[in-house]
Amino acid sequence: MSGEDEILEIDIAGAEAFLPPDELLRLAPAIEAIAADLHAGRGPGSDFLGWLNWPVEITAAQFQDLQDSARRARSDSAVYVVIGIGGSYLGARAVLDALGAGRGGQEDGPEMLFAGTNLCSAATTRLLERVGMREVRVCVISKSGTTLEPALAFRLFRSLLTERYGEREAASRITAITDARRGALHRMAESEGFETFVIPDDVGGRFSVLTPVGLLPLAVAGVDIRELLRGAAAMREECLNPGLKANPAHLYAATRFALYEQDFTTEILSTYHSYLVTLQEWWKQLFGESEGKAGKGIFPASTLFTTDLHSLGQYIQDGRRQLQETFLCVRRSVPALVVPDISADDGLDYLAGRSLDEINWLAYEGTRKAHRAGGVPCVSIEIPRLTAFNVGALIYFFEKAVAIGGRLLGVNPFDQPGVEAYKKEMFRLLGKP
Repeated sequence: MSGEDEILEIDIAGAEAFLPPDELLRLAPAIEAIAADLHAGRGPGSDFLGWLNWPVEITAAQFQDLQDSARRARSDSAVYVVIGIGGSYLGARAVLDALGAGRGGQEDGPEMLFAGTNLCSAATTRLLERVGMREVRVCVISKSGTTLEPALAFRLFRSLLTERYGEREAASRITAITDARRGALHRMAESEGFETFVIPDDVGGRFSVLTPVGLLPLAVAGVDIRELLRGAAAMREECLNPGLKANPAHLYAATRFALYEQDFTTEILSTYHSYLVTLQEWWKQLFGESEGKAGKGIFPASTLFTTDLHSLGQYIQDGRRQLQETFLCVRRSVPALVVPDISADDGLDYLAGRSLDEINWLAYEGTRKAHRAGGVPCVSIEIPRLTAFNVGALIYFFEKAVAIGGRLLGVNPFDQPGVEAYKKEMFRLLGKP
């Protein structure tokens, strides 16, 4: 792989001292067998493995349909409202935020707004007010069409579209991404004539960002989805390497699982880049829903540094020693932003002329050293810069790692039986027939 296409580096030196000698080598045969089962379509959840090859199997026709829909939306809309919850929106929003896209503007395409992510009336009212009288399109994402939060939001925004444009034009401004054959949203889309894209049957929601679920909103926002898929395909190729230390996803899965076996049962994903906060939220869903079953699993948490060093930093440094920490770092951000060389009695003259990027990086290195010395095993994942290529690679890396990690734990990484428990109680209280 050329230097231009360098994806990421993983450094486990800060974790190995907390593990028994040769512990990772002991896990290598099990991980190799799990990977072979995944690619052969064997084992628990084997009917939800479509994400493994999607970056290289998406057809030219599918890609063109996404681009054509995005072009129409960019030509006639100032606002594009994506309605969905969990995996139906988090991946797309994470990529948008990482790349600084979707904010709207004359050349940037429509402003991207997300609805149906909660039941908060204040937040939904504010969203409706933000749309105002601007030209708007809606993209509703749901396999069933009956998940409460997005279904309610869709009712509200569909009513807005109908009042503003009339039923016929309103229908032409709605795109449904849903099941190919069944479900309430599929039936509604067929009867009303909505534009539709399919959520693949063999891809679960939290693994769906590189399918139309994520690709369409990202294309509308102007993200280069070809580069996103190319990065994911490049990482897929790296993750076919059977050597444990040559395969970044396998090495990450092995390290965090080995630490879990040493009672480091909470993993903090820490970053120094504010644009990665939503990607941390996507990571928490991916790992929490995939591993948290049968009384097992590593609890996923996140911190934004240096901000959270002034709040959670005390606990991480000196609190209960159940934490493992993964640093997600961007090697080059905005190096041109430097500390001004001005006359000021603030004690910062020693930093004059140095870039904020360099100072931030040294803060990361200092924190990693301090946390490790305080008894926190540390892994570092470093990407050269935030591009569509690198973000696509990072997404695939985490997806492959959690698939391996779930199987190591002895659970099905692709279901979420516990999610239904709260729904039953909620619907009982609401009086659902």
